Amino acid sequence: MTDPSPGPPARPRLAIVIPTLDEESQLGRRLPVLVELAEEVVVADGGSRDGTRRLAATLGARVVTGAPGRGRQLNLGAAATDADVLLFVHADTEIVPASIQALHRAIAGGAVGGGFLCRFDHPRPIYRLGERIVNLRTRLTRAPLGDQAQFATREAFDALGGFREWPLLEDLDFIRRLRKHGRVAVLAPPALTSVRRFERRGIARTILNNWLIFALYFLGVPAERLERLYR
Repeated sequence: MTDPSPGPPARPRLAIVIPTLDEESQLGRRLPVLVELAEEVVVADGGSRDGTRRLAATLGARVVTGAPGRGRQLNLGAAATDADVLLFVHADTEIVPASIQALHRAIAGGAVGGGFLCRFDHPRPIYRLGERIVNLRTRLTRAPLGDQAQFATREAFDALGGFREWPLLEDLDFIRRLRKHGRVAVLAPPALTSVRRFERRGIARTILNNWLIFALYFLGVPAERLERLYR
């Protein structure tokens, strides 16, 4: 009697890591979808004073707590899972099932990581224009940022030492290092990103501040000094 032919290789285990700080309202909207899309969801909380941690646990996520700081929290969440692939999703970003399918195809095709195109969750024409600019930049540089749901294989993440625990720009630094490690994929469907920061601070002010910070970063200004400008 011959052995049965082997089936297709098992799909890599995916963990979604979400950094949070007082994100109860956002998690209530986003988390029920995310827990259905991955083998594990880890909420890395930076000391929320609202019901973020309780809600996350109730909705099926694993919750870990540490000091605030997005890079630090992302590393904390990654350390809490042994999944083969890590997808880092901001609490106010939405991912759909087709995005997860595209991610697995990219990994199977040899990508070491990447991110998604951008779509803002507001119909104003200024945001549609903003999407086009962000997506053009993303395609040209192959550098999707944190609010575009970055992902990486465990091997690549560990080889790079994870995120720098900087006060900001840890996502830009990470994707630049990831590009040097291997092929980075830019995927659709896009990540649906909240415009709440633009609405709260003002669209023009936020855009100008962001581009100024990017320019100073490439000129070599340390992240600690850039944080004061950002705040």
